This record gives sequence, structure tokens and C-alpha cells, in this order.
Amino acid sequence: MKFKKPYIYNALEGMNFQSFTEIQKKIIPDALKGRDVIGVSETGSGKTHAFLLPIFDALLANERRVQALILAPTRELAEQILKMARELAKYTSEKIDIRIYTGGRDRDREIERLKKSQPQVVVGTPGKVHDLAVKENLLKIHTAKTLVIDEADMALEIGFMNDLEAIAYAVGKEAQLMVFSATFPDHLRAFIRKSMHQPLEVVLNKKRLAGLDIRHRFIKAAPENRLKTLDKVLAAINPYLALIFANTKEDVELIASHLHQKDLDATYLHGDLRPRERKQVLRDIAGLNVQYVVASDMASRGIDIEGVSHVVNFAFPKDMNFYIHRVGRTARMGHSGTAITFYDDADEKAFDFLKKEDVMLDFCDVVDRGFVSKKSEAPVKEKRQKPKDKVKKVKPAYKKKYHAKQKRKRGN
Repeated sequence: MKFKKPYIYNALEGMNFQSFTEIQKKIIPDALKGRDVIGVSETGSGKTHAFLLPIFDALLANERRVQALILAPTRELAEQILKMARELAKYTSEKIDIRIYTGGRDRDREIERLKKSQPQVVVGTPGKVHDLAVKENLLKIHTAKTLVIDEADMALEIGFMNDLEAIAYAVGKEAQLMVFSATFPDHLRAFIRKSMHQPLEVVLNKKRLAGLDIRHRFIKAAPENRLKTLDKVLAAINPYLALIFANTKEDVELIASHLHQKDLDATYLHGDLRPRERKQVLRDIAGLNVQYVVASDMASRGIDIEGVSHVVNFAFPKDMNFYIHRVGRTARMGHSGTAITFYDDADEKAFDFLKKEDVMLDFCDVVDRGFVSKKSEAPVKEKRQKPKDKVKKVKPAYKKKYHAKQKRKRGN
């Protein structure tokens, strides 16, 4: 990679870049030339630096105007991008004004600051940016040289299509447009046809599950029996950290309430949580103060959750691409993982999808705190899974605190 700014190389060394990921290798050279690009790959493949590095290499530090606008569908994703952008900016001696615009912040303070000066790099959610830039004309995005839409499929699914189109129009056709997504549905293609000029298209998520070290277990359970089945599963797996996915907000809350009644360390995430509640949940997850996180797809998409040993699907997602996002939260950084999914006779199409992805299907039952594969009569007991060194880097004292907490519980 050839960057104009010497500090980019210092940043790569300081951030311990060993090598570029596949998406970065394919996207960055053309992005550095200002070409429109489309990057489609799974979460965790390095998409964020694929657009941040070209943006920072092109920034003019002496020009105090909006030069890059980065849109993400949720506050949490925007905050993660902001953190990575500010980490990159630490390696230059020049001041780079990076600001975030999402819901749940002091709007009056944001407006007063915008009246005095404009940021150089903007990270925000489509709704908030549309409010400040298109409706109020306070955020001057027409000067942006680059517009990035991250997790574009999710943004369109949530309902940001009109906001995105208005923002793209306000930025102007001369700006470079970079779109990144985990999937490439038809409605995203339609948006791209209207907004992009001969983009480079990089799609890397073919056979997205076959290369991951994940054991996919499938347990037949009628919807009315799934809480009881979940109890048996959780007793069998004793997870280090488990993500439990449900398709509706009501099911998320029902499962979380059930786990609390069982005196399990659980929390939940769905789209209707207030900003303060979401921040507290994310702090609990980051601090590994919980063993179970019950979540909806939209609330959890893109959030970086460390150390997931198991993913449990209370039901197949309606869009099977979300199955890939769900189970991809485990088996990271060289570790193995387990995905357990409840199903019934109506899920034939879901299994057709998984067969096309070359997923090994392990149909089983749960008995006596173990799994019985229907191909074998011997129960398979899950061992407690945990990343060997990963959590230690993040929270050195956590293991001692966790084991002490467990001893106190047993003492009671």
C-alpha cells in the first residue's frame, strides 16, 4: 500500500497491523485514487480501516471544513468508528477535528459548536445527520470529498433509505462514495445504481460459514416448549459468554426475564432501549459482568462483543443472512465456537440455505445435561469454552472476580 502521509505508516505500526485483510487489500488501492467502491464482507473482516485509511490519507489538515462523512445505522456502530478514527488521528501532529452526531446527545451544544466551526471528519447516524445537514443546514456536508455508508444493508432495513438519498444528494455527485455491507440485497443494488459511478465491487462473503470453526447444532422444539429446551441447553453448555438471539422485542424480554428468574447473569438488547440503558448494557457486556446476552438482530448488529463461546438461536431469523451475522460472533481470533438453533417443521428453507453454505448439520437432542447426536447414541458433554488469552488483555482481573462471584453463589 502506498500512502501519501508518512504518519499513516506510523499509525499502522503503532496499532500493530501485521498485515492487511483481504477486503483492505482489494479496496484501499482504488479508494486512495478516489474511486467509488462497494465492499461486501462479514462483520469483523476489517471494513472500517478499509475506508478510514484512505480518508485520513486524503485529509487536508489546514482546511477547516467537512471533508469526509461516515454514516452508520446505529449509535454503537458510530461510536466504534469514532474510536477507531481518533486512534488513527493520534499519530499525526496536526489537529484533526472529528465529531460524532447521533441521538441521545446535547443537541443545543452541537448546534452552537457548528455555528462556530465545522468538523473535518463527521461520523453519525443517517437520521441525526439528515436533521443537522439537510433540515437545518447547520452541518455543511456539501464540502465533503468522501461519503461512506457503513453496514448499508442494515441502514436500509431499518428504514433510512430516504435519509440516505437526501444526504447523498446534499453531498453531491462529485464526492467519492464508499458503501460497505455484510450482504448485498436487491434494494441495496437499486440504491447504488442511482448514487454511484462505475464503482469497484468487491464481494468476499461467498461460502461465509464453511471456513469458520463452528459446530452447528440443531434441536427440534415447538415454540411453546422452547424456554424449557433453553434451560436444558444452558445447563449443558455452561458458556463463557453466550449470545441468545430472538426475532422480536417481546421474545427478547421474555427470555431475559426467564433467565433472571433462574438467577442467571443475563442482560438484553433491543431497539427500544433508551440511550442510557443501552450504554449500561454495553458496559456490562464489555466488563464481562454477564454470562448471557439476549438480543435482537438490529440491536446487536455490528456491536463488538468479546469472548463469545456460544450462540443460541431461539428461532431461525426471517432473513437467513442474519444467521451468518449471528453465528459469526463466535469462533473469532482462532478460537472455536458453537451455534445452537431451535427449529420446527416449517424451517425447511432455512436448511436449504445452510446446505448451500456447506454447513455441517448436527441434529441432536439434549438429555441429562449433554447432547445426543441423532447419528450417535452417546451423549456429548460440552466443555466450558473460553478464549485463552483474549479476555486477559481486556480485563486482567476479571477471571478472579468471576470465580469469586461463583464461589459466593455456591456458598449461598
